Amino acid sequence: MAQKVILTILGALILIIYYSVFTVHMTKTAILLQMGRPVKVVTTPGLHFKIPFIQQVKYFPSILLSNDSAPAELITKDKKNLLIDSYSMWRVNDPLKFLQTVRDQRGARSRLDDIIYSELRVEMGTHNLIDIILKTREAIMDVVAKKSNEKASEYGIEVVDVRIKRADLPPEIANSIFDRMRTERERIAKEYRSEGTEEATKIRAQTDKEKVILFAEAYKQEKTLKGEGNGLAAKIYADAFQRDPKFYEFIRSMEAYKNSLKTETTIMLSEQSEFLEFLNPNQ
Repeated sequence: MAQKVILTILGALILIIYYSVFTVHMTKTAILLQMGRPVKVVTTPGLHFKIPFIQQVKYFPSILLSNDSAPAELITKDKKNLLIDSYSMWRVNDPLKFLQTVRDQRGARSRLDDIIYSELRVEMGTHNLIDIILKTREAIMDVVAKKSNEKASEYGIEVVDVRIKRADLPPEIANSIFDRMRTERERIAKEYRSEGTEEATKIRAQTDKEKVILFAEAYKQEKTLKGEGNGLAAKIYADAFQRDPKFYEFIRSMEAYKNSLKTETTIMLSEQSEFLEFLNPNQ
């Protein structure tokens, strides 16, 4: 009987000790709650004590957290709609205030979305679309992060940074712009094709002109060379005639026979014809 009592007391002591201690990891902070009310904030990592069964521990992360906000449609200074997809980096810097205002991370993310969207809307409204895309995005995000941090501090939150992941035009506006761009590109393509056709016509005309000139020059050169050849041939024939008239007469007759007798045409001549002088052995 005494042994059972001792074991019961020992078990109760172990249970009390177990529920009297808690540990805080280096990446977290803790708040002791007593009857639902916060009584102590614990930021030092290690082993700590609490009143068992009366006090409870609620942990909060102390590391840097990210919040990926849903895309939001904003209006720029020049009245252009822009779809902004942003994210933020934040941490819990006042656990007690954090617990009293937003309770947990879900509430914190919801409140951060509202704060950052509000600041983005205000800041985007002071810049033109082209400036946001090409020039002032970095400066805008610095201002948004600073102002968001000021407002989030009321909830025990420190906003470290806010960045834009993506900035797009809304689908209906993007489609309209793409249609205009397509029409413009088609117009430019038609101009290029028209200019190309005109240039091709000029090149063909110039080529045809040069071809006609080349043919004319070639024909002129042909006639010149042929004339010179005929003149040289006539001179050779004349020199041959002067040297041996009978031989010249024979050669000319052979050429005449060759040109006239190679066809199937029937030629009727007298046997006494001078044309047949070299074909008639009796003459």
